[in-house]
Amino acid sequence: MQVEVRRGQIEHAEADAIVVNLFRGVSVPGGATGAVDAALGGAISAVIVAGDFEGRLGETLVLYTGGAIPAPRVVLVGLGGRDKFGLDEVRRASAAAAKQARKIGVEHLATIVHGSGVGGLDAAPAAQATVEGAELGLYEYTELKTSSGDGRHAGPSTLTIVEHDGDRLGEVRDGAEVGRATAAGAMLARDLGNKPANVATPTYLAGQAADIARRHGMRIEVWDRERIVGEGMGAFASVAAGAEEPPRFIILEHSPPGTEGSPPRVLVGKGITFDTGGISLKPGLRMGAMKFDMCGAAAVLGALETVGRLGLPLCVVGLIAATENMPDGSATRPGDVVRAMNGTTIEVLNTDAEGRLVLADALSYAQRLEPEPAAVVDLATLTGAILTTLGKKAAGLFANDDELAGRLDTAGQRTGEKLWRLPLWDDYAGMIKSDTADIKNTADVRPSPAGSVFAAKFLERFVDYPWAHLDIAGVAYKVTGVEYITAGGTGFGVRLLVEWLRGEAADRG
Repeated sequence: MQVEVRRGQIEHAEADAIVVNLFRGVSVPGGATGAVDAALGGAISAVIVAGDFEGRLGETLVLYTGGAIPAPRVVLVGLGGRDKFGLDEVRRASAAAAKQARKIGVEHLATIVHGSGVGGLDAAPAAQATVEGAELGLYEYTELKTSSGDGRHAGPSTLTIVEHDGDRLGEVRDGAEVGRATAAGAMLARDLGNKPANVATPTYLAGQAADIARRHGMRIEVWDRERIVGEGMGAFASVAAGAEEPPRFIILEHSPPGTEGSPPRVLVGKGITFDTGGISLKPGLRMGAMKFDMCGAAAVLGALETVGRLGLPLCVVGLIAATENMPDGSATRPGDVVRAMNGTTIEVLNTDAEGRLVLADALSYAQRLEPEPAAVVDLATLTGAILTTLGKKAAGLFANDDELAGRLDTAGQRTGEKLWRLPLWDDYAGMIKSDTADIKNTADVRPSPAGSVFAAKFLERFVDYPWAHLDIAGVAYKVTGVEYITAGGTGFGVRLLVEWLRGEAADRG
């Protein structure tokens, strides 16, 4: 979708439809909505009085203007209550309005910046959220369909942000540009997650990383199976052992002029492009959803796409361990012992606890970076236990550094990609001890107690830097009830990581 910003009054905008908003409980429209109401002879006031529009978050109503203003339609969208209003409500309202516009065949949609002005939000982040909501709300994965089959309109091709205040115009433009870049990264991550496993192979992910590197002048290095084994990544190699599809270890580095030699922020993604469970085979029912087991890797690639588009003045390194987890005669067996890159021996009691094995070697590689990383954040669809703990509303956050945890949590609140911190207490250290090796990859009882904590304590053995682990298994796909999240992959983590990295770049000065 083409996005543009213009100065003017929304009631004068020439578009197929314009978008204005109302808070819940408002009886007399004000601001831009009041101006449109006056131009339409009180039509918006009339629907409020009639009780046909309450202003609930995401509620929409279409009014036809009859030539009273240039736009033939007005899409009225609810912002919900003022007491709960913030940037995520902006995204949700913007997404709802854009979806309604698609339903009625709008090609060119013009909108005010939701929340800026009477909403009390700063212009730039409000504009960013307005653009993100519209772009993400209209997202669909249709690449492999020969026809939509339902005759539905594709959606607005142009979004015009109309701002009446000349003093805020620059902020609105800046925010809209960030919104476009962030949405592009999130939609790339969604596309990668939604692709079937016979398309989004480890080799394909490496190709996508190479495309990002070419577009934005980044450095890329890709290791094949021989290099992975030769570098001592025995944990990663053990997961890939049963897969005919070759594994890839991807190193993608954004280091613009002025950042060379500075401590990098490192993003690590679990890239299991299909997970059968290996010899510890999963049940066949719904196994197809295991194409989403690379959503951590997808989020890292999406974040780096946005970092490149924004040209962040920060060194950012993406590390992705990508492989399938398949059963065959050469696959790792339950009870085998493997050696990770940092020398730790691991008893593999369950080959379906494979994500922590590939991450162990990726995190060990991060220890070799020079200079030492300023911070490392890994993302992984790691445990079903996190879904039991937090449902599909938040990702689990584990961290060995309080400042890093706090910054990530703040970024999650601003982006609506919520995190909830869970403990890494020393009391849990005994869980991962093995009688045969240094550590084991899972408990030997079912159900495994504190399963998400177990996985995090396992990963902690492979870090010696400020580190955070995001268990995104519950929020990476099939999330409902949020207007800007559609079916399939959610792209969770891209916007959160970008928000965190933008803050890091601002602090760096």
